[in-house]
Amino acid sequence: MGIGSWWHWVIVALVVLILFGRGKISETMGDFGKGIRSFKKGLGEEDDSARHAPPAPPPPQIAPPPSPAPEQAAPAPTETPAKPE
Repeated sequence: MGIGSWWHWVIVALVVLILFGRGKISETMGDFGKGIRSFKKGLGEEDDSARHAPPAPPPPQIAPPPSPAPEQAAPAPTETPAKPE
């Protein structure tokens, strides 16, 4: 009576039915199915909310630091004519 024989599985099934009963097994499987449906519904609602959500505001633009003003050359001195005395 190895693990692959069909008699082994028949005996295991009978023990499970005796311990848990037909009603308990079907109830457990029903709860399991409800849980899977609820999970799938939750995933679907998450996808719907992501589709209908307003777009996120754009990230704030960071202004580049002001570039230093180019140094201006001092104006060339103009010669004033000398006044005769």
